[in-house]
Amino acid sequence: MNRFEERAEILGSGAGSQADLIIPFSRDLPLKDGLWYEIENATDVKVKEFEIPQNVYRAVLEVYVSFHENDEFWYGNPPNDYIAANNLTNLAGNGPFREVVVSLDGEVVGAVWPFTVVYTGGINPLLWRPISGVGSFDLPTYDIEITPFLGDLLDGKTHKLGFSVTNALNVWYIDANLHLWLDSKSTKTEGKILQHDIVPLGVSSVSDFKGLNGTFITNTTRFISSTGWVKSSYGTVTTKSIQDLSYSNSMVMAKDGDLQIVHQMIHFNDSIYAMMPPSDAKSKKSLKRFLLYLYSDYLDQGNGTSLSVANVTLGFNEKKFKDADAGSPSSSLKNLQNGQGVMVVKDNLVVSGVGSTQQMYNYDSSKFCYSRNISSSNYTILYDEVGKTCNNRAQFHFGFGLSRWWPFPARRAYLASHVVDPNGN
Repeated sequence: MNRFEERAEILGSGAGSQADLIIPFSRDLPLKDGLWYEIENATDVKVKEFEIPQNVYRAVLEVYVSFHENDEFWYGNPPNDYIAANNLTNLAGNGPFREVVVSLDGEVVGAVWPFTVVYTGGINPLLWRPISGVGSFDLPTYDIEITPFLGDLLDGKTHKLGFSVTNALNVWYIDANLHLWLDSKSTKTEGKILQHDIVPLGVSSVSDFKGLNGTFITNTTRFISSTGWVKSSYGTVTTKSIQDLSYSNSMVMAKDGDLQIVHQMIHFNDSIYAMMPPSDAKSKKSLKRFLLYLYSDYLDQGNGTSLSVANVTLGFNEKKFKDADAGSPSSSLKNLQNGQGVMVVKDNLVVSGVGSTQQMYNYDSSKFCYSRNISSSNYTILYDEVGKTCNNRAQFHFGFGLSRWWPFPARRAYLASHVVDPNGN
């Protein structure tokens, strides 16, 4: 195996690959609470200084994100003009779009548009026992290629990594790990940033409402491209990283705000190209699709009692390509979850209700296949089918050519900490 093949083989995710050193980014000890950075609002920026060894030839930042309190259901937050026009003081706003922005020495180097994790008490607590929401016990992480910027970081000086969240309300918890690959045959590598293009965040927002009823449509795009070279004992490798993201959210408020319907789709595309003279090249691509469908109907029953009808669809879909220009993926992951729930709440206690959840998971690659189809209702597993062959792929229809939303008829969505289920959980 030649040196470029060795270099190309680890052109992959920072998490779980062959990084030689990991630098954590979190709050400094000693602490009375957690290590996460807390982002309280849209202007809040958390910054940490760091240095890297002088023989790094690749760097990937792995970002962790967790949202709570007024932004636990950020994807269902109406715009501020709706809140102001109706003089609503107890409703979270700033619209439904959120973006975690990562900066290096004050300049944006990457963005994260997070998957809509629903925690185990969220929307309707009866939906998530015993089948938990996708990602609720194992939060997704997001990789940002930092290699093009190594030319700036290899100067032996201290640098600053920053985190912020566009449109944030309290509170977002964020931390990260910087995965570094070290050149064991050299004490000093060098590099240079060649190109760094950031297309300004494109936001289109349309509000059409009268009183508490209306429709809100938000579309957003983001494009970041960075290219830089690093010279090491492997030779001079030029790395190009591209983030291409798009977002759409359609929200309906009806029944004077007691009925809410949300459709949301996030396209999160990453491509990485590594080039070494004269003509060697290696690339990879990841295409992610994050789907949310939420229907929530609230009915006041009087005497401190309410009826909540909530249905939700969550979809996480990722296709990975070992060659960014290939027509077929090297692996495909499809994870689709549907839940339907009705509950009666009295004084923040769920006194009765019915919740059911179905989940279909399918992983398909050239080396391994795995599928699971499971359903539950009120703490009881109805069926649980596991497969390890690839001959059932046709039954999984959550794909990239999605032309319609699932017709499952999920805000008055409950914060995970706001209600207690009949068993006291």
